[in-house]
Amino acid sequence: MADRNTRRAEDTTGDITRRELYFFNLYRVLEAVVYVGLVFSPLAVDWIKISHSELGRAVALAYTAIAIILLISTDRMRRRMSASIGAALALDTIAASLVLFSISGGHSSIPMMLMVNVGVGALLLPFRQSMLLAVMAAVGVIAPPLASYFSSIATDRSILEATLFGVAYIAVAGLCAHLGRQMRETEALAEQRGVDLLNLEQVNDLIIRRMKTGVLLVDDANHILRINESAWHLIGNPSPNQRDLGQVASELSRRLYHWRHSGRIDQNPVALAADVPEVIPRFSRMAPNDDTHILIFLDDTSLLSRRAEEMTLASLGRLSASIAHEIRNPLAAIRYSAQLLAESESMEEEDRRLVEIVNNHCTRANEVVENILQLSRRERSRPESIDLNAWALSFVEEYKQSNDLGQDHLRAITQNRQIEAMVDPQHLQQVVWNLVQNAIRYGREPGAVARVVVVARMATDKGPPLLEVVDRGPGIPAKVAAQIFDPFYTTSEYGTGLGLYLARQMCESSQATLEYVPVAGGGACFRITLSPAATLTARSASQAG
Repeated sequence: MADRNTRRAEDTTGDITRRELYFFNLYRVLEAVVYVGLVFSPLAVDWIKISHSELGRAVALAYTAIAIILLISTDRMRRRMSASIGAALALDTIAASLVLFSISGGHSSIPMMLMVNVGVGALLLPFRQSMLLAVMAAVGVIAPPLASYFSSIATDRSILEATLFGVAYIAVAGLCAHLGRQMRETEALAEQRGVDLLNLEQVNDLIIRRMKTGVLLVDDANHILRINESAWHLIGNPSPNQRDLGQVASELSRRLYHWRHSGRIDQNPVALAADVPEVIPRFSRMAPNDDTHILIFLDDTSLLSRRAEEMTLASLGRLSASIAHEIRNPLAAIRYSAQLLAESESMEEEDRRLVEIVNNHCTRANEVVENILQLSRRERSRPESIDLNAWALSFVEEYKQSNDLGQDHLRAITQNRQIEAMVDPQHLQQVVWNLVQNAIRYGREPGAVARVVVVARMATDKGPPLLEVVDRGPGIPAKVAAQIFDPFYTTSEYGTGLGLYLARQMCESSQATLEYVPVAGGGACFRITLSPAATLTARSASQAG
């Protein structure tokens, strides 16, 4: 976007430079016409006396032809600006000097016309080049009187006057060079400001166009002047040619009319078209007491409800963490007391059963507390590159050593190729451990053993890496599968409903995704899609840069 605006500014500068060159070359043609008039029409002005008629006429004709060629070649001169203008000014000086040498009278008109060339050259050329050409022009004006003086040819030209013209050339060149430098700096600053304004305008347009809140600009005739994408969808995707608010959204037009005349806003949600979310319109004038342009904001109530729900969940999370922290101490005291009671030798069997129930429920309550505290103080992810095949084999071996599987089966399936993934190993260990426990506990047919597989593979030949926990149990019903990752949702009377929610959160912190995939023929698959090591490393480097 910035490059496009910069090119636009450069094109504008190019048009200005071409116009300046064109008029400069046009002025050169005018000079050539004056020279032709001086040398070919001496009777038109009685004070002109030609001393070298053949030289003057040849120079005037040649200069005219070259001036016309330069005028036609204005676009080509832009390609090599400094060299073209420098050569043209040198030609102007030589032609003026030779024409001035060929005539005896009217000498002040030619130096005066040449002064314009010197000044324009100083405006367009660098300082050193413009001063060099000014000195050359001064020498060219002084040379003819000197040559006439030393050749003993009678002339009324004053060497002092020619010298003053030469000094004037240098002064004009210096002044114009200074003005030209300031002009170019000001022009560059103006161009940069123009590019910045264009970029800012496009950024603002993009922001407004991508806003979730619908925005419309309406004039006093209820004609829609501007509309962003969200507003276009919220009013039912009307045709771009439909610009009358009353026809597009009659209820919105009615509310705008009511607001204009009473100043009150109807806060009741309304659906402005079929199959679109309800919105709450808001109105604002572009200027105080000015109804010619009205901004209309359409707030999607579903987004507002979602934000309110997120804020409620966040507040409940903090409250739950606080309550869980306060529960830990009395829970520990209850459990410790129950353990002491269990050590009594005089306790009857029925009382021991009651103590066992207390211990079991204390353990369950402690798991709930630990899950809630883990949810509130989850550590920051520290991704690193791992070999997914080796990790899966190591995980299965460690799980078997830490848990008595009995007749249940747990194995790992890997690929022959190396699979590199970027993930926090500690988080991945917790996630897969939880998934395997759930698969062994719930992923079995009644009366059958559990068969769980941890699969490390690539989704395609180019990735991304996948880690799957698959069982051959009854699977998960579709209605339940849609909610299993919601916090506190569980189908077990002994569950907390936080295991899968925490697992997904840990995956997302490592830029991975956790999803449930039904298995054909029965069973369940929880798939973790990981980031390739090279991709995540490049992404982190670009963010750091």
